[in-house]
Formats: sequence, structure tokens, C-alpha cells
Amino acid sequence: MNARAKETHSRGPLASPAICGANAVGTARVQDGTSLNRYQDKGAPMPVGEAIGNASDLVLPTTTNSDMPHHVYILECADGTYYTGYTTDVERRVAEHNEGTGAKYTRGRTPVEVIHTETYDSQSAAMQREYAIKQLRRPAKEELVDVS
Repeated sequence: MNARAKETHSRGPLASPAICGANAVGTARVQDGTSLNRYQDKGAPMPVGEAIGNASDLVLPTTTNSDMPHHVYILECADGTYYTGYTTDVERRVAEHNEGTGAKYTRGRTPVEVIHTETYDSQSAAMQREYAIKQLRRPAKEELVDVS
């Protein structure tokens, strides 16, 4: 591996000054040309001026993640293996798996079928449960699926 490849690999391609410029990381500019460095002392006064772009230009979601139910699901793939995932819309996600646009694991194992779901109020709780299920061995997953 040459020196340039090592540098790009260790710091990532966007961190390279040759690609993004020396001041690109951590610096923003306001319309008056003053730069705002995110590493400034917290007590330092911020320059007055309108930031480039308006907050009204941002597209905000109509619902937040806290408004949506969070699901953990287990799929049985065509080859008999299990796949565990997280989503806010189980029907949409299963359709994505079956269309081949879901997880890489399921792309060659379609069709898939939902065999177990659990619903949580928070994304954090659902993702923790997804991780816990993924740590289980096959017999424990079979027991979990049989219980539901």
C-alpha cells in the first residue's frame, strides 16, 4: 500500500486537505465573510450576521422518531436462515427485503417472511433489543419465535 493510500485509509477521504482544502473541516462562513470555527472558546463572542442559507429552506419531517412506533423483526429467509432488523414500518421494510433493496444479507435469500415482531416506544430501546436478539444463538431465536 503506498503512502497516499495509507493516508486516505487512516483519516478517510474527506479528511484529506488535498481533497477538501485546509480550512474545510470545522469552519463555517457567514455572509459578511467572517469564519466561525467550531473549536472557538465557548465564551468568545459569535460574529453577527445571517448564516448562508435560511432555516426556512430546511425540510423538516412532519413527525419525529418519538411519534412513530419502533419495531424489531425477525425474518425467515427462503434458505431457512433468520435475519433480525429494526424499522419504523414493518410492511415497507419486508417489501424492500423481497424487492432486493433491503439488507445485503437478504438479497440472495428471497422471499422472506416475517415470523416475529416486537414494538417499542423509543428507537433506542428497539435497537438495543435488536442487538440482543442478534447475539442469541439459533436455538434461542427459535424459542423466542415459538413463544410469540
